[in-house]
Amino acid sequence: MSAVLRGALRRLRPPRRPGPLGAQGRKEASSPSLGKDRADTVIIGGGCVGVSLAYHLAKAGLKDVVLLEKSELTAGSTWHAAGLTTYFHPGINLKKIHAYSIKLYEKLEEETGQPVGFHQPGSIRIASTPTRVDEFKYQMTRAGWHPTEQYLITPEKVQELFPLLNMDKVLAGLYNPGDGHIDPYSLTMALASGARKYGAQLNYPVQVTNLNSRSDGTWEVETPLGIIQAKRIVNTAGFWARDIGKMIGLQHPLIPVHHQYVVTSTIPEVKALKTELPVIRDLEGSYYLRQERDGLLFGPYESEEKMKLQESWVTNGVPPGFGKELFESDLDRIMEHIEAAMEMVPVLRKADIVNTISGPITYSPDILPMVGPHQGVRNYWVAIGFGYGIIHAGGMGKYLSDWILEGEPPFDLIEVDPNRYGKWTTTEYTAAKARESYGFNNIVGYPKEERFAGRPTERTSGLYDLLKSKCSMGFHAGWEQPHWFYKPGDETGYKPSFRRTNWFDPVGREYKQVMEKVGVIDLSPFGKFKVKGTDSVKLLDHLFANVVPKVGSTNISHMLTPRGKVYAELTVSQLYPEEFMLVTGSGSELHDLRWIEDKITRGGYKVEIENVTDEMGVLSVAGPYARQVLQKLTNEDLSDASFKFLQCRQLKLSNIAVTAIRISYTGELGWELYHRKEDSVPLYSAIMEAGQKEGIDDFGTYALNALRLEKGFRAWGAEMNCDTNPLEAGLEYFVKLNKAADFTGKQALKQIKEKGLKRRLVYLTLETDNVDPEGNESVWHNGKVIGNTTSGCFSYGAQQSLAFAYVPMELSKVGQKLEVELLGKNYPATIIQEPLVLTEPTRMRLQRKGESPKI
Repeated sequence: MSAVLRGALRRLRPPRRPGPLGAQGRKEASSPSLGKDRADTVIIGGGCVGVSLAYHLAKAGLKDVVLLEKSELTAGSTWHAAGLTTYFHPGINLKKIHAYSIKLYEKLEEETGQPVGFHQPGSIRIASTPTRVDEFKYQMTRAGWHPTEQYLITPEKVQELFPLLNMDKVLAGLYNPGDGHIDPYSLTMALASGARKYGAQLNYPVQVTNLNSRSDGTWEVETPLGIIQAKRIVNTAGFWARDIGKMIGLQHPLIPVHHQYVVTSTIPEVKALKTELPVIRDLEGSYYLRQERDGLLFGPYESEEKMKLQESWVTNGVPPGFGKELFESDLDRIMEHIEAAMEMVPVLRKADIVNTISGPITYSPDILPMVGPHQGVRNYWVAIGFGYGIIHAGGMGKYLSDWILEGEPPFDLIEVDPNRYGKWTTTEYTAAKARESYGFNNIVGYPKEERFAGRPTERTSGLYDLLKSKCSMGFHAGWEQPHWFYKPGDETGYKPSFRRTNWFDPVGREYKQVMEKVGVIDLSPFGKFKVKGTDSVKLLDHLFANVVPKVGSTNISHMLTPRGKVYAELTVSQLYPEEFMLVTGSGSELHDLRWIEDKITRGGYKVEIENVTDEMGVLSVAGPYARQVLQKLTNEDLSDASFKFLQCRQLKLSNIAVTAIRISYTGELGWELYHRKEDSVPLYSAIMEAGQKEGIDDFGTYALNALRLEKGFRAWGAEMNCDTNPLEAGLEYFVKLNKAADFTGKQALKQIKEKGLKRRLVYLTLETDNVDPEGNESVWHNGKVIGNTTSGCFSYGAQQSLAFAYVPMELSKVGQKLEVELLGKNYPATIIQEPLVLTEPTRMRLQRKGESPKI
């Protein structure tokens, strides 16, 4: 270590000050009283997120909004935050949250009369490796169809914007004008002022001591000052959120992490600048750095081995009285990042450090917050787990307010649904993932990313131990599921890339296996519910846009929102009179269950619903020899005449009881076999043994995706979600507007149909090289971005890339030439008639008519 660096580090150990930045020494006068004993909504927690929600609900006209804060506003994580604001997010709709927050913060001072200390010098992400440049190109196509500005800039432009950088390693920058930072304390006080102006009541210090749910779905919120009865409660309690959850028997998977940043005194070279420096994020150095007055502020994200969790708070709760306190700083933990920052911004070497902040920030396992209504508890909402609360506060306050007032989310944000976690999310798992997520803050974000900490969870399928050494596993809602299988000579393991990588050829092999012979896939992660009771048919007729299937039949059905958006897609089977099995995707299990339970309660339906996801395994057998193989294991007649497409029945295979549905997401001849989890190994073994002559083999979800795309099958979360209606998604076949039942969303859909569509899902082939679409890429026409892909892959049948995309109606005709942007290059694309490959039932029907089907 150089003498200069040692000297700089000696200056990094001044006496700790009471607080950071603009928040130092400020304390707002409080008024501890309840004022009322009834409220529409009680918000628990007065950080920037809770106050933002109070502001938005009250501004939208909701009466009787009460916020309770145990200490003072901003206590917890808000007051000591570095206050960064950015339009950038690697996700899709979280970009909308960021954009809304920034636009709100820009006008908040004018609206409330409260200064917010908002600086918008822009921000630059630094690429110093070729892979990082690829990542920036990948992110550019994902941002191109959004309205916010984002540019890939040259090293020369980076230096022009940030002249104090050492340019030796800089290859490119990702630049977002309008990014910057805000004073968290002032922001919260401005939101509080606005909330009061519109009629919300903010009470503090008032601690919530207990929560009691009443039989009518309302809540009693107990405090030392009395009880408030509330229509709903919203937990926005930051790192106290676990303690609030425990009051009603929930274990929210949250854990506080220690985050440190340092602030320098005046640096002459910074003071001499005419304009404020943009925020930089040195991704290889894993830190952010911004101007703070005439000095600099920088904060690192240390590796999972070095970072520190406050695990005692998880087991013992937050210490009483902790509010605006800090942890002891530990500069040895962030030494390598300090060195990286000094190399990238050499003026730091001479800087005096005037403040070191080490405070708690709450992390969820995957770093994203948990926002929305919670499954299993009526009228209990959360907005918790914010690792980046300042940039999320404005947008999430608006998002949650709209959802509460309108009865459905304003757009799709399933990635922050609190119900993505479940009983499998243990404290040990949460801690392992939080370490990983914190340490991975700035790692390269590849397509099809896998992260391995905390895996496997307790939620493994019956086949996991048998298959784990034979394949590359993917993580789905706590489950391990095979992505692709190894053969001798394959390059095994997880090798992420922006281009075709080690799984490309093996997936082609599995595709061929299913198309030409027969394959087996483990689909146990499916969400599975049993519904029965005298009102079951009536309930499902109201829930779903499709008709209710007859006994012994199955169909694909969609739950729509009141505005006619696609909330969920499920497979519905009537096994016995008034007894149904509902199946959904792994990531939608509790998301869908909550919606159904809410409809049951509100409608007073006499039904029972049971979640059997963890008890039931699923194997799918698909391919031209599927019938031949399964017929060897049963006396039941599996012929087409006896067991038709979309029929379901109970039968025994090798003396193992299964519910068999003749359906396959591959589009080939196949069955899904639902069985007791403990029967998975004997059932799988019997099928593999029976299929030896036919050359049976395994296949994984990557091959399944290629097969479904060739058949033109849509996927929930890609082609359809809460941003899309079923008509523009091409789901008319499954929507029965003429059925008698007034299903949710029916009236909205009629209006949508009457007005006509503005865009439509189309099917594209692409002329690419070593890169394939995967979804969310920009679609171009005549030099302008006009739409976006939703999913894509390489078609092993057509030997070219394939994608679904939303485009304007006027550009949606078959034969239309477009372009799709992949890694900085626009590739020619053509809209074709879907599907590329006809499904097996369709091919059989055409053959019976004497026609020649395409395959």
